[in-house]
Amino acid sequence: MLTPAIATPAAVRRPRFAVLPTIELAGLLALLLLPVELEEFGLAFVTRAMILALLALSFDLVWGYAGILSFGQALFFGAGAYGAALMGRDLGWAQAAVTLPLAALLGGTLALLLAWFLLLGRRPPSVIFVSLGTLTGSYAAERLVNASAYLGGRNGISGVPVLLAGKFEFIEGAPFYYLALGVLAAVYLASRFVVRSQLGLVLAGVRDEERRLLFLGYRVPLFKAIIFTFAGLVAGLAGGLYVYHEGYAGPVSLGMQLSTQAVLYTLFGGAGTLAGPVLGTFVIETLSLVLSDASPQFWPVALGLLLLAVIVFQRTGLLGLIVPERERVGQFGRPPRRG
Repeated sequence: MLTPAIATPAAVRRPRFAVLPTIELAGLLALLLLPVELEEFGLAFVTRAMILALLALSFDLVWGYAGILSFGQALFFGAGAYGAALMGRDLGWAQAAVTLPLAALLGGTLALLLAWFLLLGRRPPSVIFVSLGTLTGSYAAERLVNASAYLGGRNGISGVPVLLAGKFEFIEGAPFYYLALGVLAAVYLASRFVVRSQLGLVLAGVRDEERRLLFLGYRVPLFKAIIFTFAGLVAGLAGGLYVYHEGYAGPVSLGMQLSTQAVLYTLFGGAGTLAGPVLGTFVIETLSLVLSDASPQFWPVALGLLLLAVIVFQRTGLLGLIVPERERVGQFGRPPRRG
């Protein structure tokens, strides 16, 4: 008489615990509940960090998922910031449904123009060419704004009106906080959809084996230009939010310093994960605040050494300490090689 085979414990496939979705959900819940505990300064600080996280996300899309080393993400951020500031100053526009999409469009259009010059050539550009090209664009824009009286020169544009939704005012505090959180969540989900789509599969191939995809007939420059433009839209939207939150648009919002910050946020948290840049932004901004209070003279040195240690000795960033490689990279290949 035959008896049914009994599966041994080794043969039973146990469901794997998903670390990354758990972190994402915990982060969202924490951000939803923070206004209950935070005072005015804390709300303003976290709101600013969420806006900067959008900028970091834009860099992660081009570098972590497509291998495009852009040192000019602040150029698109600043385009959105100055565009929103000019719409408020010259046209009196402050409706979120109008100004924020236009700020994103300005960033995306500028990214498309830069992609046409840097990426859509007959030959695939080198990483150094693209990085220096974007860095030069950011530097040139900062110098141009500094010399423009119409754009306020070094003083920038101040007196930006309060952002509106109909007659509702997104004043600093809980209203603007939840607006920034909603935008961050929407952009995060849209980015997650893009990188998990067929486009994301092609981008992973571009990141890891660009020559093979060229051999197979893929129009690699076109795919690079698409994700570069999408990242410009995200950065421009972040710039529009930033200028309404700070009430000011200045040259620093499109210069090399802010572009470098976006790179550090992403590498510190973990490139190619989407969650990593958000985590890196919050950790670096919090450390900057704490260290500046503890040691006003030496805090930049201490922060710099910490960032250097993490980037050099933990190349997968903070997220790599707790999230397994299969979840970080997904099914599309390896993270971009560094060094």
